[in-house]
Amino acid sequence: MADRPVEWPALGRVDLGAVRLILVPDDDEFSRLARGRVPNWGVGLAFPQSRTIVLRADDDAVRETLRHEMAHLALHQMVEGRVPLWFDEGYAGWAAGEFGRLDGWGLNVTVIRRRVPSLEELNSALRGSSFTAGTAYALAITAVLELARRNPTRTLAPLFDRLRGGYGFEAAVIATTGYTPGGFELVWQKTVRRRYSFLTWLAAGGMWLILAAVVLVAHWQRRRRDRPRRAALDHGWDVAEWHSDTDTSGGEGTTVPQEGQSGPDD
Repeated sequence: MADRPVEWPALGRVDLGAVRLILVPDDDEFSRLARGRVPNWGVGLAFPQSRTIVLRADDDAVRETLRHEMAHLALHQMVEGRVPLWFDEGYAGWAAGEFGRLDGWGLNVTVIRRRVPSLEELNSALRGSSFTAGTAYALAITAVLELARRNPTRTLAPLFDRLRGGYGFEAAVIATTGYTPGGFELVWQKTVRRRYSFLTWLAAGGMWLILAAVVLVAHWQRRRRDRPRRAALDHGWDVAEWHSDTDTSGGEGTTVPQEGQSGPDD
């Protein structure tokens, strides 16, 4: 899979050439090779300069992870200049077809709370906890898609042409979208808030969470309402006296009637 040329979005067909692919068995070996370059929840790592990819063999989605890391190599092979981390990860996620991230609960909850981060904050979140990074990767994909949408061609091809022509990333964004980096950030945040609302959160599974909460509350209220009735049923019971009337030698659950009391057949 790593040896075949791949058609990448807006980059075209790219032959990565010689790539060093390292498969490690588990998290311990991966962390040793990563040397702190990725968080401990990482499953893949790409080194564009040395054209090396490191993958965990115990990753259930190892093929998808390989495509993500190959996208990093293709991007840096075709674009020599520096790009922001959010663009690097967002493009790799888009190129790897990780659109399932866009339906995640974390993304919807973040937007419902009206907390769409800045692009600079997004860079930090990509290296945060597993939950935070999962949302950040989804947001990075939306930012890259928004860059493509803001160009008349609806692609990233003009942006990549500028980057290959020696433009810096910010200058290339201005030339292809008409927005300054700050202006693009604002329109991207607005688009995300409009796209991910309370209704999309419900569609993503939030309805089941609400139903579960309703059931739990109803159960609690019923127990609270029945508490006086249960207490009334317990009134008049003398547990100690009942035990004294129980003949343990007669077998479990057998009660010997006292004089003047009726047996079970009377």
